[in-house]
Amino acid sequence: MQAPMSQQKLEEIIKAVKTLLDKQKVVEELIHKQPSAQHQLVESLVHRQHLAELEQQLQKLHIADLSHTIEILPPADRMRIWEIIRYQRGGEVLLDISDSVRQSLISTMNEDELLKVLSPLDGDDLTFIADDIPHDVLQKCLENLTHADKAWFHSSFSYDEDKVGHLMTNEMVVFHDHQTIAEISQLLRTLPELPTHNDKVFIVDSRGLLAGALTLQSILMSDPEIMAKEIMVKDLVKFSPDDDAGDASKAFERYDLVSAPVINQRGKIIGRITVDEVMDYIRGESTEDMLTMAGLRGEEDIFAPILSSARNRFTWLIINLFSAFIASRVIGLFENTIEQLVALAALMPIVASVGGNTGNQTTALIIRSLTQGQITAHNTWHLVRKELSIGVVNGLVLGLLVGLFAFGLYQNYYLASVIAAAMLLELVFASLVGLSVPMLLKKFNKDPALGSSVILTACTDSVGFLIFLGLATVFLFK
Repeated sequence: MQAPMSQQKLEEIIKAVKTLLDKQKVVEELIHKQPSAQHQLVESLVHRQHLAELEQQLQKLHIADLSHTIEILPPADRMRIWEIIRYQRGGEVLLDISDSVRQSLISTMNEDELLKVLSPLDGDDLTFIADDIPHDVLQKCLENLTHADKAWFHSSFSYDEDKVGHLMTNEMVVFHDHQTIAEISQLLRTLPELPTHNDKVFIVDSRGLLAGALTLQSILMSDPEIMAKEIMVKDLVKFSPDDDAGDASKAFERYDLVSAPVINQRGKIIGRITVDEVMDYIRGESTEDMLTMAGLRGEEDIFAPILSSARNRFTWLIINLFSAFIASRVIGLFENTIEQLVALAALMPIVASVGGNTGNQTTALIIRSLTQGQITAHNTWHLVRKELSIGVVNGLVLGLLVGLFAFGLYQNYYLASVIAAAMLLELVFASLVGLSVPMLLKKFNKDPALGSSVILTACTDSVGFLIFLGLATVFLFK
């Protein structure tokens, strides 16, 4: 396996790859335009040379760097790279690349090509990308698996994506509690290789139930004649396949885990969950939350077709459009007020903008806290009081600043007082909305990030205009 490289070295290789791709395009254009057969032969040889150089550059890349390179290239260049590497390293790339790009690559291949690309993958790998593989192709892939791999696939795939059972792997090392350290060391040396992220071996009792674990360090440092049960760690962090994957990720972070056993109801070890799977899950959830907050329906390839991208963004844009109509009608209610004092039109965006930013800060904090399980029924009201108090403090300070700014511009004490009061009320309201939107979504079993940013903007804009113009109508034009 290629070693990871520095960001600078990676950028140099990506640049070299892009240069070779550009040269290849030029050569191909010349081949098509060249009438002479002899010239065509020359150009074809140059074309092959560029392909060889390109393949050589790609071979230098770690699979993660190769996946990254494919993701950042435009579709045409992406497909050229894919055609070169798909039968050698394509299966690994599909496992590592983003969901949207994986789907686009799979869609470009016919059944035979896809089967050839997927042939090196085992049941554990197929579980990870099964949702993106056409059903007929997946069934043929399963036919080529061993009985054990096929059974593992059906077992793992039966769990939802947000369950530990979907993330666990069957790659683990298990010994019995009556074996000595010397026996365990000897057996370990007979293995062709250890599973990835294997910091411990698991110990089972005579009934096959999980009894404990031995770290690799304890195996190396302990008396060879001691039995495993005498020095094994019994108090393990372990999971059930039905446990929530989010809870498991928090446990990995809290206890600095590298791997952990997964056991069934009887206490028999059935798999192992590792830090790399947990990190992939966390990354996926973080990406999904970020996109969901912005109103996107799912992950989007940056080079996806225009209509596909537009459709992905359309739903919440329509909602945002209706909220903008509402905000415009709020302003329309106070047309006479604005006509009498044009300065109001210049100051309105300040109140709405700061309110929106305040709400976004609160929303981001609440979503993070909900994700980490830090908000409970016992501390909710304390959190509400705290966020409202922060809104009051920031509202007073920023209200004073914007009031002084307005007074400096227009020399109007009443106008300065109105915008200062509006800023205070808007920030308190924004804090309340930023707090309540994700918590209400969570209460109704929805994703707390679901359109939070769009909903928040709609509320803070409309109410911000209403507060400011309403106060101006009442106090400036009695």
